[in-house]
Amino acid sequence: MRTTLTIEPDVERLLQRAMRRTGSSMKAVVNDTLRLGLGARTKPARAPRFKVEAHAFGFKPGIDADRLNQLADELEAEEAARRLAR
Repeated sequence: MRTTLTIEPDVERLLQRAMRRTGSSMKAVVNDTLRLGLGARTKPARAPRFKVEAHAFGFKPGIDADRLNQLADELEAEEAARRLAR
């Protein structure tokens, strides 16, 4: 369908910015934006795949990495007790 639209200056700036960012034509940007705004997206948005990368911390034997928060709490409590004892 062909039609004539009067585009307001602020919308024109947004269209120009989207055209530069995507490298698409005005027709493509307008159609994609209307589809998105009207809830009729052609392809469902897919989040990028989340990847977990392991890291070797190099803790010495006997250090339980699962209990580091407990160690931090104990050190904080000892420091608070030392300050109160002054």
